[in-house]
Amino acid sequence: MEQKTPDDPAPILNRRAFLTGAASLVGLTAVQTVFPAVSAQMLQHPRNPAIPDDPTRVPGSPPSPYGQRSVFEQATRLAGVASSLTPLQTLHGIVTPSALHFERHHNGVPAIDPARHRLLVHGLVERPMVFTVDDLKRLPAVSRLAFIECSGNSAGEWREPGGQTVQHTHGLMSTSEWTGVALATVLREVGVKPEATWILAEGSDAAAMTRSLPLAPVTGEALLCYAQNGEALRPEQGYPLRLVLPGWEGNACIKWLRRLKLGNAPFMTREETSHYTDLMPDGTARQFSMVMEAKSVITSPSGGDRIQRGFVEIRGLAWSGRGRVTHVDISTDGGRTWQPARLQEPVLPKCQTRFLFPWRWNGQETILQSRCTDETGYVQPSRQALIAVRGVHSIYHYNAIQSWKVLRDGGVHNVHV
Repeated sequence: MEQKTPDDPAPILNRRAFLTGAASLVGLTAVQTVFPAVSAQMLQHPRNPAIPDDPTRVPGSPPSPYGQRSVFEQATRLAGVASSLTPLQTLHGIVTPSALHFERHHNGVPAIDPARHRLLVHGLVERPMVFTVDDLKRLPAVSRLAFIECSGNSAGEWREPGGQTVQHTHGLMSTSEWTGVALATVLREVGVKPEATWILAEGSDAAAMTRSLPLAPVTGEALLCYAQNGEALRPEQGYPLRLVLPGWEGNACIKWLRRLKLGNAPFMTREETSHYTDLMPDGTARQFSMVMEAKSVITSPSGGDRIQRGFVEIRGLAWSGRGRVTHVDISTDGGRTWQPARLQEPVLPKCQTRFLFPWRWNGQETILQSRCTDETGYVQPSRQALIAVRGVHSIYHYNAIQSWKVLRDGGVHNVHV
């Protein structure tokens, strides 16, 4: 209740009104302290904004039999001759829609009738067996979120900053929920002999893609998958059956899987002797480097974006084939200083993790970087540190810190520092 003195016409606030006003002032000050750019932008909004259009007045249409995205959303994969790149810059969360999941093939995408498809498991086993897809679906099902990354992801960055966008630089990686039967379950059915230490996986595509895999680390987490993100695998993802090895390079996750052979030594197929080795500076080649090491990338703002002065939430993805991401640091000054980002739940092993960092851009030219650490203590290396050990003659396993340069006009470009 307001009171006035005889000599002062201005109102005198009572105790309750004073405390309420003081609390509001303190709250506003706190908001401005923690998120100064956000509050400043909020205060710039007009007091009487125009009433937005009523979406219910737009004529509707019946849904399609298979759900379609809005015509206003145009994100697509970047398709090449033998691969398609995921548009990481347009995605939210950690799950990649099946239609946008990257793909890599070596001789076209086969159309396989699941009723005719068979999986042969033989070699050093007690009971060689042939499984139909339905046989595998009868076994106990397992689902898990896991990333798959092509070993050649970011290959164009070894020498020069070749990728214009994050889709170009990092688009050969995606995360999905994979469903199938554990490889260990199938191996129990056939009875693996004690002397078996390696397994050969072979696909049904025209390239007959094969990989030799050490048995011990494979059996713990490997899945024989028939579903992805709640529905059947898509043909480009290996329909009707593919091998998924969480944390391992994508070429080992054989698609259109038709054969598993157990042995006591690497099978050393032609592909493995001529490809999938890391060339070192001294001319030697590092072989069977199958685990994808810790890596991260800022997806927004990233190459091709244009930002405005003021508050910008830096967003990105981090992952490691060795387990969980435990820490992501952000630099907004080209690596001179680093600050911790917030990891968005869920944080899962061998899965992409979303990170977020509040930043206020002052309009000056700068360089943005992210650096992740996984649960083994491995820290994503700088470009200089990686090249000092690996040289520049490889095309695989490039996991150096990615740099995005912000120009004065707000444009963002790929650079090497």
